[in-house]
Amino acid sequence: MSKKTTVVDLFSGVGGFSLGAARAGFHVLAAVENDPIAITSHTKNFPGTIHLERDIRKLSGPQLLKAIDLNVGELGGLIGGPPCQGFSNIGRRNGNDGRNQLFGHFFRLVDQVRPAFFLAENVPGIMTDKYTTIRRNALAKAPKYYKVLDPFTVTASEYGVPTTRKRVFFFGYDPCKFDSEFEESDFNTTPDAERITVSLALEGLPVKISENWEDEGAQWSRVVKTNGTLYMAKVTGSIPDTVGDKTALKEYLEKGLVSGCQGTRHAHDVVERFRALKAGEADKISRAVRLDPGGFCPTLRAGTNRDKGSYQAIRPVHPTEPRVITPREAARLQGFPDWFVFHPTKWHSFRQIGNSVSPIIAEVLLSQIAARM
Repeated sequence: MSKKTTVVDLFSGVGGFSLGAARAGFHVLAAVENDPIAITSHTKNFPGTIHLERDIRKLSGPQLLKAIDLNVGELGGLIGGPPCQGFSNIGRRNGNDGRNQLFGHFFRLVDQVRPAFFLAENVPGIMTDKYTTIRRNALAKAPKYYKVLDPFTVTASEYGVPTTRKRVFFFGYDPCKFDSEFEESDFNTTPDAERITVSLALEGLPVKISENWEDEGAQWSRVVKTNGTLYMAKVTGSIPDTVGDKTALKEYLEKGLVSGCQGTRHAHDVVERFRALKAGEADKISRAVRLDPGGFCPTLRAGTNRDKGSYQAIRPVHPTEPRVITPREAARLQGFPDWFVFHPTKWHSFRQIGNSVSPIIAEVLLSQIAARM
């Protein structure tokens, strides 16, 4: 393992950013996450990674370096998606939301650890004037000799992911540790990038889902593996060394079984309302939108944790069935592979998926960085 190709994933969640890094050729040396549910799932998917269940606000650079047995300046990269709820255009946009300060703590650790590069992700709302001071104060913590690009926005559907999700990325690096300088255009998508629609994304997954498939054992179902697109290759394979839960990999590779196919029990009137929905139309009561098979999925929301009221985000309606989508279908729409595991409950699974960086986007961006190290 080369030190320069190591990364630490801060606010790692279930591991979308981590998976993209591993596929780009980095070794995910450590993951830091304060949510015990999320870090447990990350541990299953990344058994070769050091896991630190810590509050970033209470973690110092020296403590992190001691945990990963590296010195200042030896780490390849710090990556992560600091909590975005306080910045989101959908949320309350509370400038005093304590989670907003976590963005600054990411850059505090950049200054204390001095990695070769950093890559942070957040919602477009962070770029509004209301949060200018938070952005400036955070970025000012980066070492003065780093070159920091202007923040750039990525639309997932332009990178071969079947969702309209938009996110802003912040990238900076030590120019002495790279072969050449970076420009924002280095992270642009290519004109021939795949256009993956909802129907293509869900291809091969079970369509008929029983409302009785609720417990962990019943949620496993057979998937039909198909070929033809880079996206399908990513969601059915591309398994990095030391990544993947052994049980899930065995079930998938030997039996073609995937987890996360839990059903949802809908009342009869809800089923009939869902059945009558046209593509792209929203249910008047639940506000759930029927997915357009020839279009893209809207941004999947995470909902909130118990400390914020245990709010379950609205899930889209399946493009052809009168039901909301399963966690496995949501994972496909976010670009996660079928062998990747989430929490066995629907509520936590959807939170983990909705909070994640798409591993496909993470791989595209981090591959550009790895190529110059």
